[in-house]
Amino acid sequence: MTIENTHRVQIEYCTQCRWLPRAVWLAQELLTTFEQELTELALKPGTGGVFVVRVDDEVIWDRREQGFPEPTAVKRLVRDRVAPGKSLGHSEK
Repeated sequence: MTIENTHRVQIEYCTQCRWLPRAVWLAQELLTTFEQELTELALKPGTGGVFVVRVDDEVIWDRREQGFPEPTAVKRLVRDRVAPGKSLGHSEK
């Protein structure tokens, strides 16, 4: 795997709000969908109501601006950055 083919996702979640289960669920969805494309997925504890998804340090979803994400929406955004053209199967319909 070359350096340009490495992709890291980070999900920062609020520990005060007890959003770890939500973050873990989303992480599982992304790892299952992009098992060949992602080289790392990190869960980052935070505070103050944070729930932010980043791909290669770029914010793709911020709960404060967009509300809680549906997995399909996040999968599309991740796909567009790490595997353009990849089919998401039934999630695309």
